[in-house]
Amino acid sequence: MGAQDCWVLVAILGFLLQAQVLVSQNQTCNPEDLTALQYFMGNLTTKLEGWTMDSSTDCCGWEGITCEPLSAGRVIKLELQKKRLSGKLSDALAGLDQLKTLNLSRNFLKDSLPLSLFHMPNLEQLDLSSNDFSGPIPESINLPSIRSFEISWNYFNGSFPSHICVNSSRIRFLNLAVNYFSGDILSGLGQCSFLEELNLGTNVLTGGIAEDIFQLQNLKLLGLQYNNLGGKLSPGIANLYNLVRFDISSNNFSGEIPDVFGRLKSFQFLVAHSNKFSGRIPSSVSNSPTISLLNLRNNSLEGFIYLNCSAMVALNSLDLATNKFTGPVPDNLPLCRQLRNVNLARNNFSGQIPESFRGFHSLAYLSLSNSSLRNISSSLQTLQQCRNLTALVLTLNFPGETVPNDPNLRFEKLKVLVIASCKLKGSIPQWLRSITALQLLDLSWNHLDGTIPPWLGSYRDLFYLDLSNNSLTGEIPKSLTELPSLINGNISLEEPSPDFPFFMRRNESGRGLQYNQISSFPPTLEIGHNSLRGPIWPEFGNLIKLIVFDLKFNNFSGSIPGNLSEMISLEILDLSHNDLSETIPLSLERLSFLSVFNVAYNRLRGKIPSGGQFQTFPNSSFEGNNLCGGHRFNCQDNASEGRHESPKRSRSKNIIIGMVVGVILGTTFLIGLLYQLVLRTHKCNEVDPEKEEPGTNDKDLEELSSRLVMLFQNWEPYKELCIDDLLESANNFDQANIIGCGGFGLVYRGTLPDGRKVAIKRLSDDCGQMDREFHAEVEALSRAQHPNLVHLQGYCMHKNDRLLIYSYMENGSLDYWLHEKVDGPSMLDWETRLQIAQGAARGLAYLHQSCEPHILHRDIKSSNILLDGNFKAHLADFGLARLILPYDTHVTTDLVGTLGYIPPEYGQASVATYKGDVYSFGVVLLELLTGKRPMDMCKPKDTWDIISWVMRMNMENKESEVFDPLIYGKQHDKEMLRVLEIACLCLSESPKVRPTTRQLVSWLDKVTLISNV
Repeated sequence: MGAQDCWVLVAILGFLLQAQVLVSQNQTCNPEDLTALQYFMGNLTTKLEGWTMDSSTDCCGWEGITCEPLSAGRVIKLELQKKRLSGKLSDALAGLDQLKTLNLSRNFLKDSLPLSLFHMPNLEQLDLSSNDFSGPIPESINLPSIRSFEISWNYFNGSFPSHICVNSSRIRFLNLAVNYFSGDILSGLGQCSFLEELNLGTNVLTGGIAEDIFQLQNLKLLGLQYNNLGGKLSPGIANLYNLVRFDISSNNFSGEIPDVFGRLKSFQFLVAHSNKFSGRIPSSVSNSPTISLLNLRNNSLEGFIYLNCSAMVALNSLDLATNKFTGPVPDNLPLCRQLRNVNLARNNFSGQIPESFRGFHSLAYLSLSNSSLRNISSSLQTLQQCRNLTALVLTLNFPGETVPNDPNLRFEKLKVLVIASCKLKGSIPQWLRSITALQLLDLSWNHLDGTIPPWLGSYRDLFYLDLSNNSLTGEIPKSLTELPSLINGNISLEEPSPDFPFFMRRNESGRGLQYNQISSFPPTLEIGHNSLRGPIWPEFGNLIKLIVFDLKFNNFSGSIPGNLSEMISLEILDLSHNDLSETIPLSLERLSFLSVFNVAYNRLRGKIPSGGQFQTFPNSSFEGNNLCGGHRFNCQDNASEGRHESPKRSRSKNIIIGMVVGVILGTTFLIGLLYQLVLRTHKCNEVDPEKEEPGTNDKDLEELSSRLVMLFQNWEPYKELCIDDLLESANNFDQANIIGCGGFGLVYRGTLPDGRKVAIKRLSDDCGQMDREFHAEVEALSRAQHPNLVHLQGYCMHKNDRLLIYSYMENGSLDYWLHEKVDGPSMLDWETRLQIAQGAARGLAYLHQSCEPHILHRDIKSSNILLDGNFKAHLADFGLARLILPYDTHVTTDLVGTLGYIPPEYGQASVATYKGDVYSFGVVLLELLTGKRPMDMCKPKDTWDIISWVMRMNMENKESEVFDPLIYGKQHDKEMLRVLEIACLCLSESPKVRPTTRQLVSWLDKVTLISNV
C-alpha cells in the first residue's frame, strides 16, 4: 500500500470517528432537558434562532445552552440575555434540575415567576433583571446552591422577601433594587451569612433596618437609598466588618448617626444625604483613615465641624451642605491631602475663610454659599493660593462689603466663579482680567456700579456671563460681541465631582433649574436690571451659539438690530423695559428656536411680526408700546393702545394737546412711583442658588391643597387623589426629585401611596405658551395610548400651576445614554439600538396614522425618546404637538423644533408635515448609528453637522467609517448599512421621497432578516 493510500485510509477513519462522536453527542441531549426547553420556548412569543420542536435535535447545540459532558450532557447553563425575548416563563424550567446558571436579563418577559423556579436544587446564578416581571415573590423559596440572585429593574411588588435566606443561605449577591417592594424589612436576611452585596434601593420600603442584617460580616455593599425607611440608625452597623459602601440617602432616618464606624477597616463611601439626622459628625467618621467620600448633605447636623485630617488620609470628596453647622469654617481641611471637592454651603458659619487655606493645594471645587462669611478681601487673598482651584462658589456672603480691586489677585486655573447675591459695592474688579481660563462668571444681584470693562470680551472660553441686578452704567462694550466661545462654541470644561451639583435659579421666580454638569449651563449673556444705555450693537448677531440674551430693565435706545436674527441658537431674548424705538425687525421671524421673546414697555411702533415663533408669544410680551397686529388686535383699532401702561410713556413728547395738564402730571407721578416701588421690590427678591427646598412657597401649597387631580383610565384607586398627595409623592418638589427639564418646566420623580412611580411635569409659569402647551398635551396624550408612547396618566391645574402626571421611565432619555452618560454608548449594543429605533418608529406611526385625531409630534429628537427599565423606547413630550384632522397632510402654524432636527422645508414656510417628523426621525437613526450628536460645534468644522458629514462619507463610499466603533462589526454590518440606507431616505431634501411612518416600521422590522440572506 502506497503512502497516498495510507493518507486516504487515515482520512476515512478520522471522518468515521468524528461522525461517531457527533452521534454520541446527539444521544447525550437529555430527553427531560429537551422537553423542558421546548416548553420554555412554547411560552415565548419570540422565535429563538436554531431552537426547534424536533425531538431528535441536540439541545446542547442551541444558542444560549451549555451542557456538561461529564453528567450525561445535562443542561447546566441557559443564557439568553438581551435577545428581545417576550412572553412568560414556563413552569417546565424546573425540569432542568441540573441547571446552574439562568440569565434572561434585559428582555421583555412579563407576569409573575413560576413557583417551581424557586425550587431548583443546583441553581447558582439567577439573573432576571431588566424585564417586565411583576407580582410578589413566593413565600416558599428553596435554592440551596444559589450564589447570585438578581431581579432588579422589574415590577415586583408585595412584601419584601426577607425569607429568601431560610433555605438559600449561600447567596453572595442579592439585588432587588428598582422594584415596588413595600412594607418593613423583616428579619431573615441574617441567615445569608455569605452575603457580600445587598442592594434594595429605589423601592417603597418602610420601617427600619432589620437588626439581623448587621450580622452579615461579609457584607461589602449595603444600598438602601430612595426608600421610605426611617427611625434611628442602629449601632449594629459596627458588626459589618468588611463594609465598603453604605448608601441610605433619600430616606427618613433621624436622630444621631451612631459612632461605630471605627471598626469598619475597609469602609470608603458613606452616602447619607437627604435624611433627618441631627447631632454631630461621629468621631469614628471624622477620624476614619479609609473614607474617601463623605456625603451628609441636607440633614440637620449641628455644632462645629471637626475632621481629623491627619487621620483622614483617603478623604477625596466632602459634602456637608444644607445642615446647621456653626462656628468657623474648619481650618484644618488643608491637612486632608487628598481632598479635592468641598461643599459646605448653607450652614451657619461665622468669621471668614481661614488663613490655612493658603496651603490647600489639593482643592479643586469649593462651595461656601450662604455661610455667613465676611471679609471678602481676605477670603480672596487666601483662596488665590489654592493653586488647583477650578470652581469657586461664594454666593450669599459678605453682605454690603466692597469688592476688592487688588491687581495682585491671581487665580490661574479658575474656570467657574460665582459671587452672586452678596450686595457687594464697587466696580467690576480688574483682577478678573488675569483669570484667563474663566468660562462661567456670575456677579449678579450685587450693587456693583461703573461701566462694564471692555476686557470682559477678551476671554477665550467665557460662555456664561451674568451681571444682572446691579447698578452698572454706560454702554455695553462692543468687545462682548466677539466672545470666541459664543461664536465658535468650543467649550471644554472638566467637571467637578458629580456629588456636587451646581444650581442655576431664575432670579424672577425663584424656581430653580438644576444642572448636574457645569457644561450643561446654556451659553448666556444676562445683563438685565442695570442702568445701561446706548444702542444694542448689531454685531451681537455674530454670537451664533448664544442661547440666552437678556437686557431687560435698562435704558437702551435706538432700534432693535435686524442682525440679531443671525443668532441662530437663541431661545430667550428679553429687551423689555428699555427705551427702544422703531419697529420689530421682520428678520427675527427666522429665529426658529426662540421660545421667550419680550419687548414690553419700550417705544416700539408698527406691526408685530406674525411669522416664525411670534404667534406663540403672549400679549404681555408686547404691551406698553404702540404695536398692533399679530394675535392682539387689528392695527386700525390700536390708536390708544400705546398710551396707557408704560412708565416711560409719561416722559414722551407725544402727549395729546388739550388734555388736562393736572390729570396728566398726577397720573404720571403715580405711575412712576408705582413703577419704582415694583422695581425696588423686584430687585430685593434675591434667591439662594443652592437652597434645597421646594420651589413652591407655603402660600402656593396652601392654595393648591384643595385641588383634585384629574386622572385617566386604569386609576380607579385614585379617584380622590388630590394635589396634597401629588406634592407628598414628589417630596414637595424637592430638587432631589428632579429627573429632567422638559420643554416648559421641570420633571420630578414621584411615588404614589401604592408604590407606583410617576413622572410629574410642572409647567413653569413664565412660559408664554404655557396654557396652550398644557391643553395640547392633555388633549393629545390622554387619547394617545400605545406601548411606545409615554402615557399621560393625569393632570391638575390651579391658577399658575399646571401639573402633568406621566408614566415613569427608569432609564431616562436616549440622548442621555448616547451623549451624556460616560459608559452609556458602550452599554447600548447594536441589538438594543435597533430595538429602540423599531419601537420609536411604531410610536410615531401610531401618532400619524392610528390615533384619532392624528397627531404631528413636531419635535422628534433623542431627548424625547425615553427608555424604560428594559430599554424599550417611548416617544415623549407632545407639548409641541398639534392635532390635525384625519387625512389632512399638514398644519400651517408657528415653527417649533430643535436645532439639528428641523427639516429644510420648515425654514422656507411655517408648514409642519408628517414628512417633517420622518426627517427628524432620520436624524435620530444617524445618532444611533454613529453615536454622535446632530450638531457638535466642539468637533472639527467639517464634522459639525452629522447629516452633511454622513452624506459626504456615503458619496465617497466610506459608509463603514461613520458607524460607532463600539457597535460596528462583521456580525451586524449588513443590518447597519440597511438602517443607514433608511436614514438617508428619511433625510431626503424632497419630502415626497421620504417614506411614510408605516413604511419605516415595516423596513426596520425586516432589518434583522438581512443578516440571514
